[in-house]
Amino acid sequence: MQKEYIKMEPKKRKFSIGKKMYFFVTLIVLIAIIGSCAFSFAINVKQIDKYFKRLSINTAKNFVSFTDAAYLKELRKAIESEEYQKLREEAEANEDEATIEEFLKKEGLWDKYVEQRELLRQHISNMQDIKYLYYIVWGDSSSEGDMYLIDSDDVPLYETGYYEPREKEFEGTDSQSVIEPVINKGNWGWLCSSYAPVYDENGNVICHVGCDIDMEEILRERRFSLTTMVITAVIFTAIVLVVAVLFVKKSVVQPLKIITSEMGKFSPSVGKNQEESGVINLDIKTGDEIGDIYEGIHSMQVRIVDYINDISVMQRDKEKAERYVMLKDQEIAQINMEAFKDPLTGVGNNASFTRKTEKLNEEIKNGTAEFAIVMVDANWLKQTNDRYGHSAGDAYIKGCCHIICEIFKHSPVFRIGGDEFVAILRDEDYAERERKVQELKQYYEERYNNTKLDPWLRFSASVGVAEYWKGDDDYKKAFRRADSDMYENKIKFKKNHKLFYT
Repeated sequence: MQKEYIKMEPKKRKFSIGKKMYFFVTLIVLIAIIGSCAFSFAINVKQIDKYFKRLSINTAKNFVSFTDAAYLKELRKAIESEEYQKLREEAEANEDEATIEEFLKKEGLWDKYVEQRELLRQHISNMQDIKYLYYIVWGDSSSEGDMYLIDSDDVPLYETGYYEPREKEFEGTDSQSVIEPVINKGNWGWLCSSYAPVYDENGNVICHVGCDIDMEEILRERRFSLTTMVITAVIFTAIVLVVAVLFVKKSVVQPLKIITSEMGKFSPSVGKNQEESGVINLDIKTGDEIGDIYEGIHSMQVRIVDYINDISVMQRDKEKAERYVMLKDQEIAQINMEAFKDPLTGVGNNASFTRKTEKLNEEIKNGTAEFAIVMVDANWLKQTNDRYGHSAGDAYIKGCCHIICEIFKHSPVFRIGGDEFVAILRDEDYAERERKVQELKQYYEERYNNTKLDPWLRFSASVGVAEYWKGDDDYKKAFRRADSDMYENKIKFKKNHKLFYT
């Protein structure tokens, strides 16, 4: 009977057992791979989005504590006036920042405006992931636009009071409370945006602190991760399918009820062992085709379970490695930033200045150098420290530095000693160096002569300037000329002035 059976021609069926086995294996592998990839990707996306939303709203809320609510209320009232809005439109049309500055000075709002903007800039410089930080006045839920007060970004002054059309995601927003984080693509690209209200003494909303995180890089990494998952899934699926085809071609026999029944119990998933996944486990030792089929099915099911669990382990290891690399990169970036920044003033330190001068020397060698050096040495710092304490001295140093940064906005500033600063004038500052240096000297003179201020707020410094000459073979020659010029000014100052607190 056995020989007779072997000689029989197999009955052709529309769907043979080989095709059914091929379909079954393929379906299980695809479901496991696609499901694992989709599940891991969805969790990763959710966690990342949650992290950046929380970072955005927390940053906005934290910065509210640094705001001067009374000043913002006064500023809002001034720039909402019809007079200012008309002036702003004219200034924008003529690209005239001076008109806005004159208006704010006339209203007594300029000094605080500069202070608040610098506070925004300093805060954003310490937050690696934050792209924009600003004050914005939201209209009511029916408004079509919202007005900017102060922006940390280096935008023209006439942007103060500018009304920007409201994006669709914020239509109908209630501006009397915290505006929940939203990730969307607007006029400035993909951003995670949050807004925290600033209240006056009566509990009324004056404006909101807006915080935007750049999500472009995050989305690129997300697309790359998804592409990698899909390619990996396709490759592994192709490998499994090749193995399945070879197995079916070699081992196909007519289906048996017991094997078919047990196969229906096979349901692998992440974290399940062979027993929990329902791997077939029968006492079949016939030594013929039935035994071969059983052994083949058993081996295949074991491989699928192991494969799914291996994929899960690999994915977890990959995520751990990515998180570790990300944390290390953040730590390195923070260390590098702190290593080249003066902790008191926030400008570059001596190491940063040395680094900059190396680039200047390279430009000199290449014949492309064009710069000027401004030396600034604070007057009466030692006396201020001795008389009023080091806290007053620190305030004095920061005040002197702030004035330099405000006037030379387009050039790097460095603190190279306790009371010594250097500005390397480039571009616009270099082109207007004579006017701006004179403006710096005049500002120090006026500040020093203002006897209404506390002594440690009467900032005074001696200033020297020298530009690079074509014959100089090293930046130090211009540096020495500027230092000499500064020293001469300091001698004149000491002859013409007495200590302001004597």
